[in-house]
Amino acid sequence: MTQAIGATVGHAARIAGLVLVMTGMAAAQDLRTAAPFALLMDYGSGTILYEKAADTLMIPASMAKVMTAELLFREIKEGRITFDTEFVVSENAWRRGGAPSGGSAMYAELGSSVKVIDLMQGLAIQSGNDAAIVIAEGIAGNEANFARMMTDRARELGLSRSTFMNATGLDDPDQRTTARDLALLTAHIIRTYPDLYAYFGKPEFTWNKIRQLNRNPLIAMSIGADGVKTGYLKDAGYGVIGSAVSGGRRLIVVVNGLKTAKDRADDARRLLDWGFRSFETRRLFGANVEVGEADVYGGAEGSVGLVSVNPIEILIPRGSADKLVGKIVYTGPLMPPVAAGKEVARFKVTRGDVEVLDIPLVTARAVEKGSVSQRAFSAMFELSTGFIRDAFKKL
Repeated sequence: MTQAIGATVGHAARIAGLVLVMTGMAAAQDLRTAAPFALLMDYGSGTILYEKAADTLMIPASMAKVMTAELLFREIKEGRITFDTEFVVSENAWRRGGAPSGGSAMYAELGSSVKVIDLMQGLAIQSGNDAAIVIAEGIAGNEANFARMMTDRARELGLSRSTFMNATGLDDPDQRTTARDLALLTAHIIRTYPDLYAYFGKPEFTWNKIRQLNRNPLIAMSIGADGVKTGYLKDAGYGVIGSAVSGGRRLIVVVNGLKTAKDRADDARRLLDWGFRSFETRRLFGANVEVGEADVYGGAEGSVGLVSVNPIEILIPRGSADKLVGKIVYTGPLMPPVAAGKEVARFKVTRGDVEVLDIPLVTARAVEKGSVSQRAFSAMFELSTGFIRDAFKKL
């Protein structure tokens, strides 16, 4: 049993009576994979079930096309393009990504106009490099502009380590990502564009009279897989982002750097099978239940409650014992006025050095500026605690 400890930058967060009495994660890392990079995540709770070099930069190869798909999906969702919008296949797209390239392609014809609905399938199902370049040029004018959009969008989504240099995943020394970033990107796409995400799971697509099966080997395994994307380059090895649903639970797996396509398929399936059978869900807090408090400087109230808009749940392995520690992290104190529902903190659960859960917390209510006397009291308190902190630093 371990008492959760609140932690912040500079101030103490108070957690509302959370004691993590649960079987832990000791068995989680007993699983072995030959992949140099791997991560297994529960989609519903965000719990990390397994990780291996998950934050180490790696070559994404064609898995970069998931970021290309995100930008395309957003353009569709926000109404700037439709399924019937047509983009022209330039000589650049045809030569570098189409039939002459010798790589994965949907075999779009030079100079032809292709509807977005078909390009989307060529990208998601056939991993067409030509489809990716046509999409990039159609949205941003050229692939370099689109690549900058990819990286900017990654930052907006909190993917802090990913840098994209092209829409295809073709080799570039500056194009890098991490297993964690790819898993978080996949979760975002499933959550934000569920109808469009479904195209990743289609078993085949025919274009230009050429029928191609989905390149993702997990799709044909009858394990509930409905996505997402494979990748291969000589310097990167074989990789895959996979997602599958079993018993109402969705898992997302990322492996990369394997030596053969068979190793890629086998390791991804092994991780998914293990994740589905070895864990159970435990609820820590319900939705909008106060998790803890954050200090407010000079407010009408001295603190504000912190809640999650969704239930806070964690997956734990069956039958093992280990300590889990929960903490609230925020930069404080908060400055009024503080709006209700504003994201101001993160709730993190760790097992040793492994962070297994990281979710946002928002303010439970608004806090207005305090009276002159309240602000003066806060100033005096901050001054005194500042002296105390400085004294401890000198010890």
